[in-house]
Amino acid sequence: MRISGEWFFADHTQAVCAMLTDAGHQALFVGGCVRNALLGAPVNDIDIATDARPERVMDLAAAAGLKPVPTGFDHGTITVVAGGLPHEVTTFRRDVETFGRHAVVAFADTAQEDAHRRDFTMNALYATPDGTVIDPLGGLPDLIARRVRFIDDADARIREDYLRILRFFRFHAWYGDPAGGLDADGLAACASNADGLKNLSRERVGAELKKLLSAPDPGQSVAAMEASGLLARALPGAAAKALPVLVHLETGWGIAPDPIRRLAALGGQDHADRLRLSKAEARKLDHLRAAIGSADSPAVLGYRLGVDQALDAVLLRAALLETPLLADARDAIARGAAAEFPVRPRDLMPALSGPALGARLKELEARWIASGFALTRDDLLGDGGGA
Repeated sequence: MRISGEWFFADHTQAVCAMLTDAGHQALFVGGCVRNALLGAPVNDIDIATDARPERVMDLAAAAGLKPVPTGFDHGTITVVAGGLPHEVTTFRRDVETFGRHAVVAFADTAQEDAHRRDFTMNALYATPDGTVIDPLGGLPDLIARRVRFIDDADARIREDYLRILRFFRFHAWYGDPAGGLDADGLAACASNADGLKNLSRERVGAELKKLLSAPDPGQSVAAMEASGLLARALPGAAAKALPVLVHLETGWGIAPDPIRRLAALGGQDHADRLRLSKAEARKLDHLRAAIGSADSPAVLGYRLGVDQALDAVLLRAALLETPLLADARDAIARGAAAEFPVRPRDLMPALSGPALGARLKELEARWIASGFALTRDDLLGDGGGA
């Protein structure tokens, strides 16, 4: 079996491989680029494993006119920039000692040794520069079956790096077979090591959960997290019930997955701090939660939040309340988003100023909204309405 793809045949990709092979070293594509190429999925990151030591990679890259950057020199990783794109070149490694997210590694000479320190069998697939797939640990049948399975002993793999608990659910959401369910041994090992989640930084937990919730349909993975007690550990107060409903509604409306929308569907407390959300993400989450609990119509939501967040709010309401979407909801949102309040502060000045001006504007806006955005400026200001 061989891999292919535009990225694979690109001059910059082959130049990095040739830099190594022309000097007598191995150059093997590994991990996500091989996995995704075999699945026909987009390849975003190019990782190359080699028996060349990092200082050798630095010298070879410079001699070939490429730009080496020692991004992880002590752990064997050199980023080689070719064609303006980064290529992660990492020396074969084996773990000597592991503790949480940290490991003492030693460089190795074969892909077989390197493969045993990876997380899932589908990520321990390699490919030569001509595309021939190398499968040291039997990961290819797992990939074909869409089975996310830990390498060797699941418990040991997790204790090497507790982030692998969350990666297990994320990888199932993206690459697993929903009909087959989650690997039983892997799920049991994740549940038994749940305490390890407290050792992870909030940034890493947040990044991993957002990747999980960005999958086309993460419902089964999140439900398994809830059943195993891991969802409560990661997101206290969260519940998975509304998520599959939301995914169904998103699909029906042709709306792309959004992790913050889906996070709002899960509920729970302190997500902004617990997941280290950005200010924009936290603000969006707050707006959506407020909109879900408000009595505003789709049109009013469109006016107050804009089209995208109003659509999110309407979808969330329907999912959480398990009610059908109104047939005209999208048109109403668009109408509200396009509406523009016709009264300006200067229309009420100098008769009003300060708090009195603000209160009058709110009163007139409320009348305008109640009219279905129909009242004009003259309607609102007529008969002394501006005073």
